[in-house]
Amino acid sequence: MLFKNANIFVGGQFQHGSFRVENGRFAEILTTVPAEDGIDLENQYVIPGLVDVHNHGNSGADFSDGDYEGLKKMAAFYAQHGVTSFAPASMTLPYDVLEKAFATAVQLKKEQPKGLSVLRGIQMEGPYFSYKKRGAQNPDYLKDPDFEGFRKLWEGCDGLVKIVDVAPELPGAKEFTEQASKLCTVSVAHTDSDYDHARAVFDAGARHLTHLYNAMPAISHRAPGVIPAAVETPGVRAELICDGYHVHPASVRLAFSMFGGERMCLISDSGRCAGMPEGTQFQLGGQDCWLRDGVAKLADGTIACSATNMWTCLTNVISWGVKEEDAVRAATYNPACAIGAEKEVGTIEEGKAADFLVCAPDYSAMQVYLAGEKL
Repeated sequence: MLFKNANIFVGGQFQHGSFRVENGRFAEILTTVPAEDGIDLENQYVIPGLVDVHNHGNSGADFSDGDYEGLKKMAAFYAQHGVTSFAPASMTLPYDVLEKAFATAVQLKKEQPKGLSVLRGIQMEGPYFSYKKRGAQNPDYLKDPDFEGFRKLWEGCDGLVKIVDVAPELPGAKEFTEQASKLCTVSVAHTDSDYDHARAVFDAGARHLTHLYNAMPAISHRAPGVIPAAVETPGVRAELICDGYHVHPASVRLAFSMFGGERMCLISDSGRCAGMPEGTQFQLGGQDCWLRDGVAKLADGTIACSATNMWTCLTNVISWGVKEEDAVRAATYNPACAIGAEKEVGTIEEGKAADFLVCAPDYSAMQVYLAGEKL
């Protein structure tokens, strides 16, 4: 199938041209508009399908429920909102609960039902977190880094955990990172760490920062903490929730200035409240939450997950003044790299899965294509 006359995001920039899809994959990228019959995209924009590597749920379902039908419901919602690949995130919960949830991810990965966002990994968010910076994580299940426990979970889901989170100041965090980084990406999260502990963990192999700014110390000129340690460590990518509630637009622009467009990852951090009406009460990691004023909060007012989706995050970031090409990369290629899926998705290249979005030039509307087929 030939798709022609479009502005295609290729090599980090937009170029006018055409492309062919064969057997669900990009077969040819052209800088011309052939005269032959094909789908005329009428100068619309074509970008890779969005890749969300940090999301908990939507539509009343949560990954940590360990419910396969709920996980499929999540994948359907994400696909409808432009997310063609995703890695659901677990919460701070007992290992047996995590094991059950991870088993549903393995099943979805193997079956890959048509028309759903493709599950390409898991982010294990917890339980190796700081009590002080636990945020909406359940304090009852927090524990120090435990590589053997993690390894059993990782092996039990066929290595589908692609990101595991840890607070650098906890006992054994450095040693955990040295071992776990051989299996997957290690991310710094829910931490009250000082600069030295953070640097030690980054030096040990951590290469990711979970929801930048949230659940970590603010930058201080005398106590720089985690964020400067991440900025000055080559290869560390930073996630950013861009719903307009978790992070101010000015701080979003600052993040892109600090890390550069090649190191930022947009995430939704969506909870089961995404797609649900205002005032919805729900469970998050065993704790009561409410959707209030567009954002999820615990009973004490602590901000929890988001009610947004990646498409909204992308359009927000562009509207806030981040360079369009940087924003698209942060929603596609960079997160694909974070979960080791960059050879399969994240860019429009010959041989990769033909998951893409056809967007209006002002991003006011989009159409989703999975494996070359319109959703």
